Amino acid sequence: MIKRLTCFTGSTTGNDPKWVDLAHAVGADLAGRGIGVVYGGGGSGLMGALAQGALERGGEVIGVIPEFMIDREWGRGDLTEVHVVASMHERKALMADLTSAFLALPGGMGTLEEIFEVWTWRQIGLLDKPVGFLDADGFWTPLLDSLHGIADAGFMSAASLAEIVVEADLDSALASLEARGSGTRMLTGRT
Repeated sequence: MIKRLTCFTGSTTGNDPKWVDLAHAVGADLAGRGIGVVYGGGGSGLMGALAQGALERGGEVIGVIPEFMIDREWGRGDLTEVHVVASMHERKALMADLTSAFLALPGGMGTLEEIFEVWTWRQIGLLDKPVGFLDADGFWTPLLDSLHGIADAGFMSAASLAEIVVEADLDSALASLEARGSGTRMLTGRT
């Protein structure tokens, strides 16, 4: 069972308010299910909406944010827990330690970098936690089509693509992540 879910999502709102509504609803829904939210600790954009949705429902919200982002006042202080770390690398490692699974909501380069890193960790055996994309309204479909092209070209295995969770709604995403077996540890030698 998923106890905490790390959500990667945008630090901006994007061009359509439906993405803000989606992030807020995901946070609220997770809180309603008793699933804690682990995220990058940001106070704006979809990150802020995700946290706000969970907080409004009384949920656990854990932010992990590098010092330089705090210095730029990009964080928020009203979370259940805030972990301030020295680097982006420490941020991702701690987020991975604190979670049961990972889910990418709409976002940009940072979201892509984060989800691809944990997916890569899983592929090379450093992580045993499920990874997925919330493909609401087909947001991730162009990217996923490109990944299939990369696999067809022989640069990614079909097994790598088959193990990633891709679902259009949160209910299905959570069920698929749980079916993949919520991992319990990082396999990097950290305790």
